[in-house]
Amino acid sequence: MTNINFQDLSDVIRLISDIKHKNILSSHDIALKTEAMLEALIAQGKWTSASELMQLIKQRIKCISQSLPMEATAINVMRHILKVIREEFEVASEKKGESQSLQYIVTGASSNVLDYSQSLSSLQAALLDHLSEYKTELETSAENIAAQASEHIHSSETILTFGTSKTVQRFLKAASKKRTFNVIVVEAAPLYLGHSLAANLAKSNIQTTVIPDSAVFAMMSRVNKVIIGTHTVLASGGLRASSGIHALALAAKHYSIPVMVLSHMYKFTPVYLGSNDHEAFNDCASPASLIPYSSGQVLNKAEVTNAVFDFVPPELVTLFITHQGGNSPSYVYRLLSELYHPDDYEI
Repeated sequence: MTNINFQDLSDVIRLISDIKHKNILSSHDIALKTEAMLEALIAQGKWTSASELMQLIKQRIKCISQSLPMEATAINVMRHILKVIREEFEVASEKKGESQSLQYIVTGASSNVLDYSQSLSSLQAALLDHLSEYKTELETSAENIAAQASEHIHSSETILTFGTSKTVQRFLKAASKKRTFNVIVVEAAPLYLGHSLAANLAKSNIQTTVIPDSAVFAMMSRVNKVIIGTHTVLASGGLRASSGIHALALAAKHYSIPVMVLSHMYKFTPVYLGSNDHEAFNDCASPASLIPYSSGQVLNKAEVTNAVFDFVPPELVTLFITHQGGNSPSYVYRLLSELYHPDDYEI
């Protein structure tokens, strides 16, 4: 990375290291760590204007995107804070309202009225207050999603889910307080993370059945709803989800079963999957979980691919459930405009 002093990026380098070494596992924890990093940067960083602060944050976004190309959560949190800086600067500079161009009001595009290089003494305090509110939003997001469970899950229904997700687990447990229903958990080979979810649901007295990935199509005709989590929600409304979810969504589509995706807002990204982006879209884990290393000599002419993600197109998704409520995939573009400034879509 050129023209960047890595000594000044020690905070984001620590964050990258923690993610790489799995000291931070969940996207929720990544979001909270990123918010804490930005709060420290705003409170203690060497900046005197909004433009300098935005540049510092953009450097950190570039650092993460180069080191962890599959990591969307930290980048999305920082991208959202860039929009907050722009908004708070407008308030602090008292240039909102009539001074804005019609283009800015309608499209949110940059206007020449605001000079972000201007120093404003009240900006730091305003940003820290906003980050405090944003931290509370992050901490309560899962709770607010779970609070909607009884609206979407009804008594005697059969719910199918895939692998494990803390958000899905919390959602199902919340529904079980008012409803009696059955859950089918796809075990999600080769890591079999569905086993831990099934065990946790069973401890809460939820009737749970574990099935192998190969049985998804056979069981789908008995299902009322599919409820899953996701790694990232793309700008098109498609998903970067765990490998195997695409086949599950196709089976649901065949039987006209609704697919509901539980997602925190920091998983929404303004990135589209282009026709030539499929290699960059995915990541491959060690093939050892598929084929033991002891088989190496026997399979020395075989290529073993252990893809981490699936692309699920938006037409296979029925509804996104966030802490703000339910939205269809066609409404994702509107959510993105509320989360991020158009000038920060590509950094």
